Amino acid sequence: MKILGPYVRKQWHNELIALLATVVMAAAALWQPRLLQHMMAAIIANQQNRVLNLGIQLVGFAVLGIIAGVLNTVFSARAAIGIATELRADMYKQVQSFAFADIEQFAASKLVVRMTNDINQVQGLVMAILQMVARVPIMFIGALTLALLTIPQLWWTLLLMIVFTVILAIIGMRRMTHYFGEVQGYIDDVNNIARENLMGVRVVKSFVQKPSEERKFAASSDKMADVTVKIGYTFSYMMPGFFLISYFAIGLGVLVIGRNIGAHPAYLAAIASFVGYLMQVLMSIINASFISTGATRAFVSLHRIGEVLAHKSSMQYPDGPAQRLPGSIEFDDVSFTYPNDEQPTLEHLSFKVAPGQMLGIVGATGSGKTTLAQLIPRLFDATTGSVKLGNQDVRTLSAGTLRETVAMVMQRATLFSGTIAGNLRQGKPDATVSEMQWAAGVAQASEFINRLSSGFDAEVAERSANFSGGQKQRLAITRGVISQPPVLIMDDSTSALDARSERLVQEAFNRDLKSTTTVVVAEKIASIINADHILVLDHGKMVGYGTHDELLKSSPVYREIYLTQKAKEANI
Repeated sequence: MKILGPYVRKQWHNELIALLATVVMAAAALWQPRLLQHMMAAIIANQQNRVLNLGIQLVGFAVLGIIAGVLNTVFSARAAIGIATELRADMYKQVQSFAFADIEQFAASKLVVRMTNDINQVQGLVMAILQMVARVPIMFIGALTLALLTIPQLWWTLLLMIVFTVILAIIGMRRMTHYFGEVQGYIDDVNNIARENLMGVRVVKSFVQKPSEERKFAASSDKMADVTVKIGYTFSYMMPGFFLISYFAIGLGVLVIGRNIGAHPAYLAAIASFVGYLMQVLMSIINASFISTGATRAFVSLHRIGEVLAHKSSMQYPDGPAQRLPGSIEFDDVSFTYPNDEQPTLEHLSFKVAPGQMLGIVGATGSGKTTLAQLIPRLFDATTGSVKLGNQDVRTLSAGTLRETVAMVMQRATLFSGTIAGNLRQGKPDATVSEMQWAAGVAQASEFINRLSSGFDAEVAERSANFSGGQKQRLAITRGVISQPPVLIMDDSTSALDARSERLVQEAFNRDLKSTTTVVVAEKIASIINADHILVLDHGKMVGYGTHDELLKSSPVYREIYLTQKAKEANI
């Protein structure tokens, strides 16, 4: 609950009104059986004026209770939604500050569940607290006291009902506490399977894996269903059990009063009020047990939310103004090992790239090319050694400086739903139309953007499904070059382009980005054959560094890659 403290304090005015409305609602509900008792006595005594007066009071208290109930619901909802909204916003902001390693630690799909389902559980808990928690003790103590004042001789029926009801509630709560913890875990599993299946739907359909994926989803869903059914079974015996106990207590009370009605005729008018108070005591216990059960599930969710909010990013940035640095790059004895891995991905890399030069990186699959590229904008930190931009260690630079200095275009082009202009302005927030046109020309994206009726205002569908792979890559390149960054990293980001388009992009880079240091990760040597420096990786180690001609003579690994690709081109 410590997590909710700051958020609860911000909603104090809504919470205060909700609690005051709860007190009024409870008081009105408690006084109505008392008025009913007096009305029954007046009817027996044939006091018509008193019956009318009490009837008006009874209606008035009922209306007052309804108004208080409406106010309680409205302001409870305002408080609960306000708390959930701020909590979700802070959680999203926290996730945005995470490094890649932190996202992988929690898993993206599970973070989505925590920001949606778990926060909804907490919202429901706050709503329940404001609607029921204050009301339950008032109703329980008030109804118990008034019941004892109404017919003191039946105290033992109240005691029996309370004891057996509480025992039943404790048994049910213990079972459901365990079940609710399991349900939250299964929700994570189902969400993860569904997300992977939907994102990889083309793979599923291409390999005709629909039956297999359906079985996998059904197995996980069935586990969640089994636990949910157990929760339902628990509820199914608790509610009838509660009312069976209360009806048994009522029956005993009516039986005792009926046998002694001659000695206590006033009990004839009081029996209805006593039954009303007895039911209010019962409902207070039932509501308390259900609140406790729901709170158990909400506390599990709150703990999961707290884990995210309390997690400190594995990568901290120093404060400082955003500035552009010269485009020089230097690796000084850099090694890197992924978290939880034993073998290093990169080992003892040392090289320098001057501003405006082009560095090509080649190597077999899994040699560490992308990992190396990701160390430059500090998506990961080097395990040992230092990476420098503009002669400054990247760990001493502010996040703004890094983003101003380095732009990265990844192999898998990721565009966000919205418009083309909206996506391009992620690279430069104040980009003008003329700057977009220039960048699109460099990336060879003007060819298809100009054919769209809305131009740069054309819609980008969810997961950019309305564009081909090549178009998405060209838009991603446009976004990368629009700010004319000092350092541009191209992580195999022309793989979906045809040979002509790729050649035109390279020519545009040489012509329009002469002052930009370009780092190109490539599978094809043809993409980096004219680079100022080519770095050859093999199992995370640098086995070659120089120009194309130099490496053909000095690097067996590079020469093998080149000859293999040349042979394939000849066969084609």
